Amino acid sequence: MNLPKQAMDENATELSQAKQWDNADLIIEYLNILEVEYVFGVPGGAIEPLYNALARRQGSGPKIVVARHEAGAAFMAEGYARETGKLGVCCATTGPGSTNLLTGVASAYADNVPMLVITAQTPLPKFGKNALQESSCTAIDTVAIFRKCTRYSTLISHSEQVNTKLIAALMAANHTPNGPAHISIPSDILRQQTSANSEINIGRLIKDVTLTDNAAVEKLTQMMSNAWRVALFLGKGCGPAIEEILEFSDLTHAPIVTGPAGKRWVDGYHKRYRGVYGFAGHQSAQETLEDKEIDLVIAVGAPITELGTGGWQQQLLDERLVHIDTTVEHFSRTPMAQHHVCGDLKSIFKQLNDNIRQGLKWGRSWGSVDVIQKRFAENKSEEAVHGYQITLNDPAACKSDAIPLKPQRVVKEFSQAIPSHFRVHLDAGNAWAWFTHYFHRKSSEGNYHIAMGFGSMGWAIGSAIGSTFGSKAPSVCITGDGSYLMSGQEITVALQHQLPVIYVVLNDSVLGMVKHGQKLGGAEEVGFELPEIDYAKMAQAMGIEGITVRAPQELMDIDWQRLGNKSAPTMINLVIDGDEVPPMGQRVKGLADKNESATPGG
Repeated sequence: MNLPKQAMDENATELSQAKQWDNADLIIEYLNILEVEYVFGVPGGAIEPLYNALARRQGSGPKIVVARHEAGAAFMAEGYARETGKLGVCCATTGPGSTNLLTGVASAYADNVPMLVITAQTPLPKFGKNALQESSCTAIDTVAIFRKCTRYSTLISHSEQVNTKLIAALMAANHTPNGPAHISIPSDILRQQTSANSEINIGRLIKDVTLTDNAAVEKLTQMMSNAWRVALFLGKGCGPAIEEILEFSDLTHAPIVTGPAGKRWVDGYHKRYRGVYGFAGHQSAQETLEDKEIDLVIAVGAPITELGTGGWQQQLLDERLVHIDTTVEHFSRTPMAQHHVCGDLKSIFKQLNDNIRQGLKWGRSWGSVDVIQKRFAENKSEEAVHGYQITLNDPAACKSDAIPLKPQRVVKEFSQAIPSHFRVHLDAGNAWAWFTHYFHRKSSEGNYHIAMGFGSMGWAIGSAIGSTFGSKAPSVCITGDGSYLMSGQEITVALQHQLPVIYVVLNDSVLGMVKHGQKLGGAEEVGFELPEIDYAKMAQAMGIEGITVRAPQELMDIDWQRLGNKSAPTMINLVIDGDEVPPMGQRVKGLADKNESATPGG
């Protein structure tokens, strides 16, 4: 996490002993020092003291954002953290308020997003008495529940614990591996006068320190000296070092392959980018990793997940692999690799590039791998190629004027029409597959977001709001009708706060991933039907502009700049051909075992 300058200034982060605060005020002061701008949550009786403290600081502290459901609040906090690099903060009252947060917190945990999760408890004297919404250790134990999906989960049972446990939570959230940290506080403890009386440098305590294994980098340099051709596989964690990684590719002529989440960091038209390997990936990426002329495959910032590797395929996970990462735990999934390098990715590639440049002085060079050019030599159609080196499954559908609209046509149009500074958030479902395969834009600024760790439906609906709060730039949420029916009420948060979030519902009146997963996997076809709903009219009923798109010309007529310049959300009800099969056949093959679900989503 990138700490704000103020938080790193020792003179600016001392807690004043002169102020008389209650414990809720102390928590808000910590957030204020860290320059956290928003707290996302839903009020309730037990958490009210925290809202009182927030209200007292309005104008000089974090702002209150009230979600419509606590899971939405957690998704918003995650989107804010992803966008800004600051801590995402969400809160909820005791009992069901806390358990409603759970899916959003689990999603942040799976994707290593730093968050502070604050939940309330009934007052301590009521513990064990079956009080309304009690969630203590003698009832529905929320601290224990959150322990399984956070880096730290604790009950603050005495005022004297607030300072120490809050600092421990902040450290746990921000130290590698990042993730949410949870503190649960009884309402009477929140109201008590704080006992904190020491001056504390918060920035120093939560700064993450990553050590680089210099000897491992030197060994990799030696391995490079003995290799003729190398390839790069980029995961979602490579963003902080992407400039150095691309320089490495320039120096070594290494082709670039990404996972579905790693593609956000690479220009879709980069001359050495071969596309996505894994779920909804490209033949060009598959062929690159299958090429036996490549001596080393260097995976960077990749947690090696099922979807990110096409079900842990051997083209990537073989003896040629070198794994570079900041998190040691990720190496447990690459025991076959011939070398591991742990540390700060930016430092590793700076050192590696310096070493390579030294080698270039005495004439060392690396050969290029031209898999796609080989295909051209075999007289295969260039129509199948996007940009320079990426093959598409169905390029003809990208130009189709059919009604209902082909999803391929929709995504290709979006690739060209959505401004590069707009943030794009993809919800779980068929949108994953269509956009992973067909969405390619020139921008490589990381403005493309997908959460494949936990795969929560409705994630993008809240995350797009949190991102817009953090970036002040327009966001586009691509969601399915199934996800929208789960969490679509959060659009009213964007309305209330006058945010330019553009919601696009891919409307085919089915749970698309379930439908096609069942068909491709030979399962019983059941339970995927949804009613026909006009989502534009739903939005209009709430005072939100609604647009229905059914035909190619209406698709091209979407004025993205106008929608992004509004101080309000927009709903685009986009009717698509639900019979088009998304490019997820590889995932279904991986689930062919009768003991597993045939549906790619689970």
